[in-house]
Amino acid sequence: MRKELLNHSSKIAVLLGSLLLVAIAFVCSLMFGIKTYSWDQIVAAYTVYNGSNEHIIIQTTRMPRALIAAIVGGSLAVAGALMQAITRNPLASPSIFGVNAGAAFAIVIAVVLFDVSSVTQYTWIAFLGAAVSAVGVYMLGSIGRDGLTPIKITLAGSALTAFFASLTQGILLSNGKAFDQVLIWLVGSVSGRTMEQFDSVYLYMLAALIGAFLLATHINVLAMGDDVAKGLGQSTVFIKAAAAIVIVVLAGGSVALAGPVVFIGIIIPHIARFFVGGDHRWLLPYCAVLGALLLISADVGSRFIAMPKEVHVGVTTALIGVPFFVYIARKGGRF
Repeated sequence: MRKELLNHSSKIAVLLGSLLLVAIAFVCSLMFGIKTYSWDQIVAAYTVYNGSNEHIIIQTTRMPRALIAAIVGGSLAVAGALMQAITRNPLASPSIFGVNAGAAFAIVIAVVLFDVSSVTQYTWIAFLGAAVSAVGVYMLGSIGRDGLTPIKITLAGSALTAFFASLTQGILLSNGKAFDQVLIWLVGSVSGRTMEQFDSVYLYMLAALIGAFLLATHINVLAMGDDVAKGLGQSTVFIKAAAAIVIVVLAGGSVALAGPVVFIGIIIPHIARFFVGGDHRWLLPYCAVLGALLLISADVGSRFIAMPKEVHVGVTTALIGVPFFVYIARKGGRF
């Protein structure tokens, strides 16, 4: 394993610096767009609210958009790092392994067949779809004498992603009303979201993030190999199951909020690993911070690509992620 770039004190300094950049990006998300607001207007919207258009937009549009970008970016990055650790596959991520596609398909089914429109119901349906997809990938990847291998689980994830995507597209093409209702959401976007949507999910996602950080030491042991981990007294089945639950909550909650935003779970773990190495006690916090920074920044940037219209952030992350994915694949999973 490559030695990390930073020493202990530098890791703390860079992490704090990254948190400062997240705060700056967050403020930029509140300020910039088709309409630009000053810092004084943002402060006034929460201190001397007067019901003006500016204050309404800041509170009901810009703030939930920034909060959702932050928690979704961090959650997808942490989920990707956990998936790469427990599968020992450097290309693992919720978008590649079908977890996002399964959650999206479940929501489309709920909208088309059961006319579901409740934000809270979206959340639980997304969790269910993500869990079913994760179990399906694990079962398909475990078939055969050699059991679960990185190549087999990657193929299983790719197959289920294509399967769910095909079913989703077929259902939407046959139902014009549902197509109009969920198309923008399926692209991956944090625009047009509300505080109600954020409030319905964020506590579950924060709990899952805390759970991921608590698992970090155990994931380090598991990364040594199942035999070594068992020899050290670790219950590998329990740790993998706990990590899988965390991944499902993080990925399912992210899809419920922003749709299937892609490549965050691949890009960020490799960048974080470049700086801090494979120690998940450092890697996971870095992923959470850098994931939030990337998605907030991508969302701000997407507002200026085709002004006065906006490009959905899912398109922006795909533009960033595809070249990165090709580079990582060509390097054999090394950044």
